Amino acid sequence: MKGFCRLIDRINEQGGKLISFLILFLVGVVLFEISARYLFNRPTIWAHEISQMIYGAYVILLGGYVLQRGGHVNVEILYGKFRPRTRAIIDLFTWLLFFFFCGLILVKGWEMAWDSFKVRETEPTSFAPPIYPIKMMIPLGALLILLQGLARFLRSLALAISGKEMES
Repeated sequence: MKGFCRLIDRINEQGGKLISFLILFLVGVVLFEISARYLFNRPTIWAHEISQMIYGAYVILLGGYVLQRGGHVNVEILYGKFRPRTRAIIDLFTWLLFFFFCGLILVKGWEMAWDSFKVRETEPTSFAPPIYPIKMMIPLGALLILLQGLARFLRSLALAISGKEMES
């Protein structure tokens, strides 16, 4: 179990570090558009759509990394006052909601992405870039966050049962 959790952590950590470089491409596209529009009076037809696609992929694929790092927002008015074992028991129930939600995104996202892939869907604009590759990021991102959630769930389960945190 420890090995599985470490593997998921490593996948999300390394993947998150790699995916974080997409922000540089996003900045490059936006700077190119700003320069073309305001310095040369030659706006592009592609920069806005490409920047949206890069940002969409960036956000969806980094969910697992953010969860692994504990970066998602928590409301801890009462929760923070409990002992670690009590928090782990509470977490076991909240993880069930998490799995339902992420599982739904995975299944429905896959259906949407597969339908888009089958017809080679494009944006209905004059630029018309293919959008099925970006839609494929939705189930991939859901899978990454679901796996990281499973690792966190297993850690909470170990803490709830033994009263000790699982080694990372």
